[in-house]
Amino acid sequence: MLGPVILAASRSDKMRRLISAAPVTKPVVDRFIPGETVDQVVPIIKDLTGKGLEVTMDVVGEDITTPEQSYAARDAYLELIERLKRLDLGTKAEMSIKLSMFGQALEGGHELALANVRPVVEAAAAIGTTVTLDAEDHTTLDSMFAIHEELRKDFPQTGCVIQAYLFRTEADARRLAESGSRVRLVKGAYKEPAEVAYQQKAETDKAYVRILKILMEGEGYPMIGSHDPRLISIAQELARTAGRKLDEYEFQMLYGIRSDEHLRLAAEGHRMRVYTAYGTDWYGYFMRRLAEKPANLLFFARSILTKG
Repeated sequence: MLGPVILAASRSDKMRRLISAAPVTKPVVDRFIPGETVDQVVPIIKDLTGKGLEVTMDVVGEDITTPEQSYAARDAYLELIERLKRLDLGTKAEMSIKLSMFGQALEGGHELALANVRPVVEAAAAIGTTVTLDAEDHTTLDSMFAIHEELRKDFPQTGCVIQAYLFRTEADARRLAESGSRVRLVKGAYKEPAEVAYQQKAETDKAYVRILKILMEGEGYPMIGSHDPRLISIAQELARTAGRKLDEYEFQMLYGIRSDEHLRLAAEGHRMRVYTAYGTDWYGYFMRRLAEKPANLLFFARSILTKG
């Protein structure tokens, strides 16, 4: 029951100031967000890919209020792409983008976000990689899917994210699977009302399996976004049943969570991509990581008690 409370705190300026000022916060945040600048994360990218892992990079920050901030977000990704170009990693390093950072919630936001994200997708394609559009709260999804569909006309490898806890997602998965899309399936990490989303973990887990089966049996490329050992095992079985080869789907997990499992899956021949965030506006991202899993919150609480 703590999840909704933490998600509410992620939108609170008072809580942002309190947590940001706590001496213990930075070392705990560093577990999930390994740097604030491109220079700081390039060694992380080299380390992960050198171990046989792949990465998807997220420049954190969502709550923008001006078009100028959206242009700055676009430029941050273009800077990242330029650095990735020098590393010559191909599809081993892609990018994840939240359209809210690109102005989606502003006046005329749909068109603004599309205009901002297109040059990023173009630049990514030019260096042999791609972009995945992250899912946010349910009110943003029709716009996200429309932008995804538009981008795929010229860049069919552009991916998107769907969230198992939303009632709509099974229908979205069928549509995306039929179109051959790259689709990351996650449980969902936003506070959503009971009218649109499952409220119990057991119901979300059941939905996750149903949706993953749709994706595995479809024409697209499933990306399994989960740290749950049971769901990982089910995903492997569904892939075998669907006759998928190891390079026809991938696992994705967050940087700093179950790192040994990242290496185990890669050693077994699976494609294993590590979702790696960086940037100065880390607060919302960090709070959702705490809300997603009680173990993350316990880790933070133990750190506070230890540090005093």
